[in-house]
Amino acid sequence: MITCPSCSHQNPDGAIHCEACYTPLPVISMINCPNCGASVQSDAKFCGHCGYNLQSAKLEGVAMTEQSPDAIANNIDENESAESIAVPESSTPELSADLEAEPSVDLEAEPSVDLEAAAEMLETLPTGDPEVAAVPPEEQTEINIPESAAKPPASSKTQLQQIQASLLHVQTNVTLEIPPHLQVVHIGKPNNMIPPDIDVSGFPDSDIVSRVHGDLRFEGDAFYFEDTGSSNGTYINNTALPAGNRHRLRPGDRISLGKGDKVTFIFQIAE
Repeated sequence: MITCPSCSHQNPDGAIHCEACYTPLPVISMINCPNCGASVQSDAKFCGHCGYNLQSAKLEGVAMTEQSPDAIANNIDENESAESIAVPESSTPELSADLEAEPSVDLEAEPSVDLEAAAEMLETLPTGDPEVAAVPPEEQTEINIPESAAKPPASSKTQLQQIQASLLHVQTNVTLEIPPHLQVVHIGKPNNMIPPDIDVSGFPDSDIVSRVHGDLRFEGDAFYFEDTGSSNGTYINNTALPAGNRHRLRPGDRISLGKGDKVTFIFQIAE
């Protein structure tokens, strides 16, 4: 086959122009294999019919004659119609030597393992933990691990939640401790949806406070207040807090539940 240098199309031997793009094809000279006489390209290293090493033949000076295009076509037809091609014995010396040198394996031979001796060896092996069995009992010592090392250190987040925060009710001067173990503290009045963690129903004018009024959230190292959709709204430092928005609380912030500043708390952090 002749490969087109323009489109890489495979053209039959003897073609002058590419069948696909009509590019003129290079003229490839052919020679006869000195071993089987088949036609091969002059730049081939091995014969494609018998596998003969053409490079060694060139080094040894074996005559390989070039053929005309007509002779190339005739040789191709003769080679394709041949029923079989004889492979010389000299081309496969390594294969035959490897087959003769390979030792035979007897699969039916019985293993030469003494099963009784193996069973006695297993009985003498120590059982249990190999590290403990290797040390005599009188040399084993008890290791006491201190409680401080056995318990993992508390995370920074857990330590931050130990911050003591509270709400001072302005109208009655009553202080409400914010539960330190809760990350979200619900503020409101008793209801069937979300029971409040801080109940303000006992304070004066609590009727303006919604049952589910707002949440105190502890995240990272700070407290946040969020209005959860109350009817009368929430005011932080006399500024309305839109529902769903959060405000980061700082000590001294004034939180008014509802309008009119009637139920008001001061956010405090114990030092």
